[in-house]
Amino acid sequence: MFRLAAWAVVVLAAVGASPGGRVENVLEEPSGRAENILEAPRADQCTGFANSLRFDCYPEDDASEEKCQNRGCCWRSPDTSSTASERVALNIPYCFYPQNYGGYKFLNISDAAFGKTAYLQRGTKSYIPNDISIIRIDAKFESQSRLHVRIYDPSKERWIPPLPEMPQVDTKATNTDYDFVIEESKIGFKVSRKDDSEVLFNTQDLGGLIYADQFIQMSTLLPTNYIYGLGEHRAHFPLSTTWQRFTTWNRDIAPSEYTNLYGTHPFYLAMETSGKSHGVLMFNSNGMDVLLQPTPALTYRTVGGIIDLYFFLGPSPSDVVKQYTELVGRPFLPPYWGLGFHLCRYGYKTLTETKAAMSRTQQAGIPLDTMWNDLDYMKDQNDFTYDTSTFAGLPEFVDQLHTDGMHYIPLIDPGISASEASGTYPPYDRGVELGVFVKDSAGKPFLGKVWNPQSTAFPDFTNPKALDYWKEMLTTMYKLFKFDGAWIDMNEPANFLDGSTTGCDKNSLNSPPYTPAVAGGALISRTLCMDAQQHMGKHYDVHNMYGFTETIVTATVLSEIRQKRPFVISRSTFIGHGHYSGHWSGDISSSWSDMAWTIPELLSMSVFGVSLMGADICGFNGGASATLCQRWMELGAFYPFSRNHNTKDVNAQDPASFGTEVAESSRKALLTRYSLLPYLYTLLWAAHAEGSTVVTPLFFEFPSDKDSYAVDTAFMWGSGLLIVPVLTEGSTEVTVYLPKAQWYSFYTGALLSPGGANTTLSAPLDTIPLLVRGGAVLPMQTPATTTTAARKNKFGLMVAADPSGAATGSLYWDDGDTLGTYEQGAYNLITFTLRDSQLTGTPTHTGYTGESMVLGNITVLGVSSASSVSVNGASAPFTFDSSNKVLKMDSLSVSLTDAFTIKWS
Repeated sequence: MFRLAAWAVVVLAAVGASPGGRVENVLEEPSGRAENILEAPRADQCTGFANSLRFDCYPEDDASEEKCQNRGCCWRSPDTSSTASERVALNIPYCFYPQNYGGYKFLNISDAAFGKTAYLQRGTKSYIPNDISIIRIDAKFESQSRLHVRIYDPSKERWIPPLPEMPQVDTKATNTDYDFVIEESKIGFKVSRKDDSEVLFNTQDLGGLIYADQFIQMSTLLPTNYIYGLGEHRAHFPLSTTWQRFTTWNRDIAPSEYTNLYGTHPFYLAMETSGKSHGVLMFNSNGMDVLLQPTPALTYRTVGGIIDLYFFLGPSPSDVVKQYTELVGRPFLPPYWGLGFHLCRYGYKTLTETKAAMSRTQQAGIPLDTMWNDLDYMKDQNDFTYDTSTFAGLPEFVDQLHTDGMHYIPLIDPGISASEASGTYPPYDRGVELGVFVKDSAGKPFLGKVWNPQSTAFPDFTNPKALDYWKEMLTTMYKLFKFDGAWIDMNEPANFLDGSTTGCDKNSLNSPPYTPAVAGGALISRTLCMDAQQHMGKHYDVHNMYGFTETIVTATVLSEIRQKRPFVISRSTFIGHGHYSGHWSGDISSSWSDMAWTIPELLSMSVFGVSLMGADICGFNGGASATLCQRWMELGAFYPFSRNHNTKDVNAQDPASFGTEVAESSRKALLTRYSLLPYLYTLLWAAHAEGSTVVTPLFFEFPSDKDSYAVDTAFMWGSGLLIVPVLTEGSTEVTVYLPKAQWYSFYTGALLSPGGANTTLSAPLDTIPLLVRGGAVLPMQTPATTTTAARKNKFGLMVAADPSGAATGSLYWDDGDTLGTYEQGAYNLITFTLRDSQLTGTPTHTGYTGESMVLGNITVLGVSSASSVSVNGASAPFTFDSSNKVLKMDSLSVSLTDAFTIKWS
């Protein structure tokens, strides 16, 4: 159960009593590029710097030797001979910080009840306006594995994101896994791992610590080049540390490399040389650049807030994610039907076209659970309406879907039309009446332009009244047709203008002294003015949280309206998003390269704790070819959130529209998915309960195998199933690195090579290679074309023996839709153990009685021989494939809620 009441009651009440944000936000005229002129460094301060040790002193585009030296920095041409063949996103700095660069010095260092504290004073001005002269460091030893380091202005309140709610820990943990070191003679601090003295984060005596009102910069040395995360971006997994810049500023934009995208997740996970792992979160919602360079080193540059760092000591990568989600919120448990296949298009212009696509899919025998409509269904593209002409009969259509065990989800954008005649459009009239819209600098509703006919107002989801307003609007629409979830898009927030319909005022928020490397070149590009006022604070500070606050309010309201688990898919995301909602990767293109890019995106979101993740299968922009869609449907069948969706004015791409071959491949892949949904659902429950990953990077399971660290063309479900998609046109085989383990073909049960090398797998056009890892037990179910029908079928088990002949697994089961089933104990949990040719099933919790759970078949992989089988002591029929070493029992009727034992010899 996600924290609905905590946000809706506690946070909103607190915000209502004392708004967060920039308490003394004095809007000054922008200072342009004026800056303090500092003394040029001596020549001896600029010598001996390898390229990798240059920390950029002039990140803007107009660097010159004079401007560099005016900042007190060194200007030298880099030696590019060693990097000429490397792909870099940034130039190696010509302008860099010298040795002994002036800045802050410690005033004192002392122990505190929570850990350590220190004050620093700036001795010389920086080149950025409004330096903060005294800053404070608090190091809180919050738990054995979590360290919290906060650097802030002790004399003035600054913006700190109030969401997600972070715990206040003021007592010192003992026996920590980390050491925190600050020394009076060295400016900065160091974090190291106690058991092996590995230095994880080291800012000591690195130039360029700047703490000004609208520019904060800090650099650190890193222990490894294997860095993952820092989203949302299109980038490889792991990230390149060869002069790369990752900008976080939520933006409506088609994904491309080196561009800020829809979400803000300034969290990274690092793999150390020992095979241990740690993570670091920079808890900050302002616009930010994060630079990686090959030292290896990292630099944070943010335009507001504070330095607020959380360190997670692992030691395994799985531990790091668990520790991270413990802090920001465990992933939510979606309704079971949400794991089925979803179909949508921007361009189903009528209900008739919607029905036709659904009918094609069903007639082809392709599983389908949920129909969606893009904004085509709306009247004049206005929220909370439907076009009673082109979508006549929509309520009856939705009712029929429910009768057939299916579901319906509409698009709901945050933008509200502000140009309708007074009294004709309640969503705007009520918003004005309640005062829930984001306000411009004059205190009136901020007006931009999105899909609406003339102008758009934006609900302020940080306003306590927004909860009632959004509930009223969604309830009104629910009375029109009984939708089952919400697809919230354009919530970065997107705007077709740069600012308002009248532009933006000239001040230091709309034009700050430093602008991160955002698409469009300005913070106001395709979004709101930065001085727009929200209840929590200025949009300058709240921007990256806009979609997150909408997500929380939407999930809260849906749970109250439907009295069932909310199903929300949001484009814009922020730290902790996975606790409330799923995500898809936005407006990707129908290309082979874009299909391949979805895998590192999927892996990254898993690291961020967003378990329900997917991409528009076959791509959104452009027209997909049949060959591309065939392979993409096979891959998309294994996205946790599996939806085919494309844009208007191109060819249809529902799988049946491409003909028999694509339809058959899609049917095969999706029936395989549906057979594995009990396993996927159990993984989602484990993520919800414990913080484990659903989509799992290969190296999470093999952290001591460095050859697995860079695999981002394949992924695992949990620890037991490896998905290896074909990502190149025309290929009928695919090569993947397999770590040392028992690996079996999912389809034949045959044992593959023992791993530890690249392996080439056969991949006919209608097949996506799937491998089962030895030691896993995968709970399954006879599939059907809807999850509603499949849940009535018998269960199955695929048991894969490891080299010792052992395996373990579990099955979580509840009614799939009720709120809080796990928290209330209304579930069944069965554990399975294989050892010494004996498989046992043990119910460890039985709190759900809504339907019988009958085990109908078992497949055991890696069985050397079998001449007899007994089930609970009674002889049972079986088949044994001596060639592939596969034992099958297909005529079982065993209760899973009772203990059972199956033996063979």
